[in-house]
Amino acid sequence: MNIHTFPVMRAAGALMLGLLAACGTPSPRQQATAEARMISPQRITEYRGSDDLLTAGLGIDGLRAMTPPAFADAEHPTAAELRRRAIWSNWRGIADLSPTGGYGQLYGSTASVPGREYAAFARLPGAKQPHRVLVQVPDAFDTGKRCVLVAPASGSRGVYGAIAVAGAWGLPKGCAVAYTDKGAGSDYVDLDSGQGARLDGTLAAADAGDELGFAPDAPAGASGVAFKHAHSQDNPEADWGRHVKQAAEFALAALDEALPQAAPFTFDNTRIVAVGISNGGGAVLRAAELDGDWLDAVVAGEPNIYVDSHGGRPLYDFSTEAALLMPCALLHLPADSLPQPPLRAQVEPLWQARCAALQAAGLVQGADVAAQARSAYEQLHDRGWADETLHTGVLSVGFDLWRAVAVTYASAYGRYGVGEHPCGYAFSAQNPDFSPRAATAAERAAWWPDAAGIPPGNGVGIVDTRLAPPDFTLPGLQCLRDLYVGQGEAADRVREGIAATRAGMPRKGLPVVVVHGTDDGLVPPAFTSAPYVAAAQAAGRDVRYWQVRNGEHFDAFLALPAYGARYAPMLPYVYAGLDQVDALLNGTGDMPADAVIPARGRGAGAVEAAQLPVP
Repeated sequence: MNIHTFPVMRAAGALMLGLLAACGTPSPRQQATAEARMISPQRITEYRGSDDLLTAGLGIDGLRAMTPPAFADAEHPTAAELRRRAIWSNWRGIADLSPTGGYGQLYGSTASVPGREYAAFARLPGAKQPHRVLVQVPDAFDTGKRCVLVAPASGSRGVYGAIAVAGAWGLPKGCAVAYTDKGAGSDYVDLDSGQGARLDGTLAAADAGDELGFAPDAPAGASGVAFKHAHSQDNPEADWGRHVKQAAEFALAALDEALPQAAPFTFDNTRIVAVGISNGGGAVLRAAELDGDWLDAVVAGEPNIYVDSHGGRPLYDFSTEAALLMPCALLHLPADSLPQPPLRAQVEPLWQARCAALQAAGLVQGADVAAQARSAYEQLHDRGWADETLHTGVLSVGFDLWRAVAVTYASAYGRYGVGEHPCGYAFSAQNPDFSPRAATAAERAAWWPDAAGIPPGNGVGIVDTRLAPPDFTLPGLQCLRDLYVGQGEAADRVREGIAATRAGMPRKGLPVVVVHGTDDGLVPPAFTSAPYVAAAQAAGRDVRYWQVRNGEHFDAFLALPAYGARYAPMLPYVYAGLDQVDALLNGTGDMPADAVIPARGRGAGAVEAAQLPVP
């Protein structure tokens, strides 16, 4: 692997050459491309031989390994080690790589793709913090086709958070792939030791400023952990679309550096397709509404998207509702209908305690657990939760995802800094009794490659200052819910941030394919995709909707036998959507039609092609 750095004068020279190469009056797309030259690559690395762009040299066997790639020195990993581990963890967090799951045989690719990576910190006008952008240019880039996939990370993941989504489809086909962490990501800062992550993932002092992916404005003496999604004070979700466009602009600048003989690369002569899943799916739909014809097509998988019509609900609304009511409501469903890790017997007493606490607070009715569970269930059902989404919502309950989402997003929407959370939450490494402690050097070193972008996880937990018996987390959850349904300055501030995330309609004539599983229990389609598609189609936009039967939110969890048996993977349908818009743009196919796809789980065996029909 070779590393090159380019001083400012060389970047400026490239900027001037790119501008001089464009003759005549620039089009709006060319003007946007010229602006992109202001984001020049800050780090360029090459991956060939035993390393590559798509799997960091691990291949399918290495990605399937249950333990991550090791660091020679756990406290001081190299940049190459950090990158390899980040790619491993992001693949495993998104795709079902189990031997019976069909990845690499029936769909998807882990081919070795040699090439170069171009990385930088980009910053939107007015933003306090940067977002990471990274472009992978395969050696076999097709200069005849000139295609770029721009892919925001799913969830709150780091910059490699869409590699299994976009890289796996685009890189083997000779397309460049541009990634962004969209203002979230795994740039954790240890406030106790005063260290954060550089562009290459290695640690530096937290006062290193522009060297870091996140430099929080923390008060003197602050302790614990700060991270970008919660503490940037930028409300990144409101700017997801702009992050995507800036990543696309950076891709054009990177291609000019990589392939000067084919430069300039502009929005006029380069195909740009945006693809993402979950929060990344919401981000590409937000990009679709931006002015200009810079974007050629969009494929959005299971998108977290909010419109205020046709029954749309924001994530914060339904996640705080679920955090309160779902543990109790699940007791109303037959035990054998819930593929629950951990085992139901281990969590049922906690769910019963939640029912009793809700009844005492006047939030459910009933004299016994059965009646209280029915009351909670009926409230969720009346608010649009289908049984299918409750069945898979059990996963979010079991892994405390609802609380994790609500705690972080309340801070982001309210633009709260370190130590300012309106419900008193903080984040820290923790002892077994959940009390805060200082992080170890080895824990700090692994945050950038391993973390999914919001705690709990990877040695960082949620510090809840409102813990109180008998249902310890309920007081904090009630505070979080009140930030949406209550009154006061804090609630107004959070709701203002949520309002800023409302989606507009895509540009007229832009091909958009939305893919969503009918059983998605984290981002239910009834609150997100279905309202968005209904609004877009009513407005005459070219949006098509694929509803995947037995599709849930997390392909990675299909490696658990109880989930793989019941549910179909979603990535094959994201790839199929890309195939069909690619054919459309090539003039060899038509716009996909709306479809309800009868996919199904693998049962007790391996996935077969018949289980994954493509419209």
